[in-house]
Amino acid sequence: MIRDTDPNRIFAAGGALEAVSEAQKAGKVRYVGFTGHKSPDIHLQMLATASTYGFTFDAVQMPLNVMDAHFSSFEKRVLPVLLKNDIGVLGMKPMGDHFILDSKTASAMECLHYSMNLPTSVVITACDSLSILQQALQAARSFRPLESAQVAALLAKTARAAEAGQFELYKTTHHFDGTYANPQWLG
Repeated sequence: MIRDTDPNRIFAAGGALEAVSEAQKAGKVRYVGFTGHKSPDIHLQMLATASTYGFTFDAVQMPLNVMDAHFSSFEKRVLPVLLKNDIGVLGMKPMGDHFILDSKTASAMECLHYSMNLPTSVVITACDSLSILQQALQAARSFRPLESAQVAALLAKTARAAEAGQFELYKTTHHFDGTYANPQWLG
């Protein structure tokens, strides 16, 4: 979901949900969900539109990370709705692509542990090399639920860098034509 017109288009007659529902009835699809990383408003609109049609998604994928907690937050706005409605939570972008690491405010392990500490069904992280796969495995092996003071300290470290969304470019600057509104943020 990237446009505010997506929910109505998907639920319209002949829309994507018709095809997915048919596939589910035929046993070709077991669970139905949606994803997006542009705006919590669009996710909430999709959930509201689904409710209007009497449909409940099985899972929703969205960015959940230390920067998201401060800016246009899926964690604060969408996560509670999913939990209330017993919808699976797929957390993605624990390092905001590479941008959160570029901010020098949190380590990869802190990013992974923060996202793993949230009430998610799963945290999805890229594993594009053996070293990154090993990092993810180490995060899983070393994870222990964070105490509230640890969470507060991590959020305090990332607050200033997160306030304008410059380390979550997928929310703030990427246009649908592939250009960026604020190229100076790209370094």
